[in-house]
Amino acid sequence: MEMDSSPKQLHDYLDILRRRRWQMAIPAALLLVVSALIAFGYPPSYRSTATILIEEQEVPPDLVRSTVTSYADQRIQSIKQQIMSRTNLWKIVEQYGLYARLRERASTEEVLKRMVDDIDVKVISAEVVDRRTGQSTNATIAFTLSYDGETPALGQKVANELTSLFLAENLRSRQRHAQETTAFLKQEAGELAGRIDALEKRIAAFKRRAGGALPELLQLNMQLLDRTERDLSEVDQQVRSLEERKIYLEGVLATMKPNTPIVTSSGERILDSGERLKALSAQYVSSGSYLAPGHPDMIKMKKEIEALQRDTGSGPGVDEMQKRLTGERARLATLRDRYGDDHPDVLRSQRTISALDREILQAAETPTPPVSPAPENPAYITLQAQLASTVNDLDALRAKRVELQAVQQRYSVRVESTPTIERDYLDLTRDRDNSVAKYHEIRSKLLEAQVSEGLEAQRKGERFSLIDPPLLPEKPITPNRPAIVILGFIVSMAGGVGYGAAVESLDHSVRSAGALERIVRVSPLAVIPFVPNAEDRTRALRRKRRFVWGGLGATLILLALVHALWLPLDVIWFAALRKLGF
Repeated sequence: MEMDSSPKQLHDYLDILRRRRWQMAIPAALLLVVSALIAFGYPPSYRSTATILIEEQEVPPDLVRSTVTSYADQRIQSIKQQIMSRTNLWKIVEQYGLYARLRERASTEEVLKRMVDDIDVKVISAEVVDRRTGQSTNATIAFTLSYDGETPALGQKVANELTSLFLAENLRSRQRHAQETTAFLKQEAGELAGRIDALEKRIAAFKRRAGGALPELLQLNMQLLDRTERDLSEVDQQVRSLEERKIYLEGVLATMKPNTPIVTSSGERILDSGERLKALSAQYVSSGSYLAPGHPDMIKMKKEIEALQRDTGSGPGVDEMQKRLTGERARLATLRDRYGDDHPDVLRSQRTISALDREILQAAETPTPPVSPAPENPAYITLQAQLASTVNDLDALRAKRVELQAVQQRYSVRVESTPTIERDYLDLTRDRDNSVAKYHEIRSKLLEAQVSEGLEAQRKGERFSLIDPPLLPEKPITPNRPAIVILGFIVSMAGGVGYGAAVESLDHSVRSAGALERIVRVSPLAVIPFVPNAEDRTRALRRKRRFVWGGLGATLILLALVHALWLPLDVIWFAALRKLGF
């Protein structure tokens, strides 16, 4: 039979719907039931969320800088990784008995993966103005921490536990970071201090070996060398001047008599100590010819002679006494010839000769160094004193010249050796200066780190504040039962209509006179309508009852879905009564 391919009218579709209603209703009902089972049979998940605010440090950063310089979102991710470690998560799973059914059939890794999937951390950003640059930037001001639990109570408990771990870990991490920074800077400062001390010792030893030939003393050494050369030149000039003066004084003294007699205003010559000693010695010898040694005059003259000897530092000269002895012997011969041997003058002369012999013998036994006569000329004495002073000054200047030559040599050696030691010395001082500058920098940073550590210990730095604690969830976050039911309803309608259309397209039966006319191309003579009998009427009544009960059941199901998914029916009832004014 040829298939009817003519376009269908509205009454044709109504006939198809009436004819295939049960073939459409049954698949649609089955799909709707399946979607309802999925919506109500899928285990619910309750989400509990905490909101944590990121507060800036209380002390202005211009006054106290924090050692924790990472951005908030970076720190949040770091804390998240630390908290969501295998040990921490499994401890929470065992503490609250999470995923009991999953733990029976799955491995530990799968359980932990399920818990990681149930934890969600989202940052909240806002446009803020950077105080340093004055430009608008996107900054993290808060973040939310959520957990999807099997029950509302479990969701809230686990969310509280995770929130506490986040807050505690943030404090620990900031304090640990500040303490580690302080400890590191202390260690660096100690190492630099030891290095500086070692360099100072090396520099001190180098200075001792250099002996004043340091580069930093080069200018001073050159100045001292110049001054020493000038002093040496001045000393040489003074030495030459004094040598010329010495030669001049020696020449003048050579032409001057030292013993010019001193005459008083009356014309009498004043004897000096030497001449007085000679006169007294001659008188003592002469008096000894007629006076006994114990005579007072002899004792007086002897004491005066001894005093003059002590004053002049010399005794009577042997030559002088020899001359006197020779003269006295000649006188004795003359007296003998004139007076004879018994004359008193002869006897006195003999006693004088005997005394002179004794004096000569005593002087020969105790010889005394010859004493040059002291000069008496005042001009000679003055020139002699000037010559002695000139000689002393000349000796002093010559000694000073030797000292200056030694100093000049020492400074010359220093200046000459400075370039050879300059490189090593500059390397040492440069290392010392760099180390000292680095040490001061580290010490400054250490003080800042210690202040920052106190800031973190007193919780005055940037911190996490819980502004919205985890609440007990009232509705499950998953599954979305209304959406599943609505989607199931749409799918069931599409499935029923599709199934009915497919069955209709496969059925080639002739259902109307028009269809018959289009097939045979001949108009029928008459159309006999369907005449129902008693059985048909009974079957139609039965279908109506099933339709009524099906509609009643669908209404009940719809009310149950509204009660479960949207609002309780009692709430809807009282809301409707309030609207109606009852």
